[in-house]
Amino acid sequence: MPVDFRRLDLGMRLIPYLEAWDLQKEIHAQVVSGALDDTVLLLEHAPVFTAGKRTDDHERPTGGGTPVIDVDRGGKITWHGPGQLVTYPIIKLPDPIKVVDFVRRLEEAMIRTFTAFGISTGRIGGRSGVWLAADAGGPERKIAAIGLRVASQTTMHGVALNIHPDMTDYARIVACGIADAGVTSLAAEIGAAVALTEVADVFTPHLAELLTFAPYESSPDVAEPRPEPGRVRRITL
Repeated sequence: MPVDFRRLDLGMRLIPYLEAWDLQKEIHAQVVSGALDDTVLLLEHAPVFTAGKRTDDHERPTGGGTPVIDVDRGGKITWHGPGQLVTYPIIKLPDPIKVVDFVRRLEEAMIRTFTAFGISTGRIGGRSGVWLAADAGGPERKIAAIGLRVASQTTMHGVALNIHPDMTDYARIVACGIADAGVTSLAAEIGAAVALTEVADVFTPHLAELLTFAPYESSPDVAEPRPEPGRVRRITL
């Protein structure tokens, strides 16, 4: 099935979170009904915290003027804002539904994108998102996050790639509920800011290829599998 990639004023305007969420819900209904092809939105948000269904009270920010919005995706709390490439794939999953496979494909597209910019990233079993291994630059650190919802066999919400954001707001939360690792960005790792549009130019074809749901070769993990702190080990399929 074809995928329609839409850039919402990327590089020109910060999109308020609720504006994008309303658009997601509108497109989701049309993809479910068959009125629209699968659609991927690429954008840059105005600063916001979004709290998924599993967010604990102690993980929420205190003070400051950045809004906190409770959302219907899985996962915990995270931050979105300038310098971060946010991507919302609204995709009708094939039968049988394999949500874990869909997540792994999103991760793979991001891993390949970061490789193109000169950094080695990968997965950590039991933890979602894309990571750098512990090295001379610091401990294990997340460079891209994933939070999804699947309704009527169709996905919502998506991924956030840290390209050149101000990382200050991350210090106010337990990002994604993981207290024993760090958060980083492409700019912090390579020492230079890259335009979000340039990253989108690389990311989009990788994502388009992987969303055909054809077989692919998975990148290696960057660390031994382990559950997130305070959670029981999950079995991944």
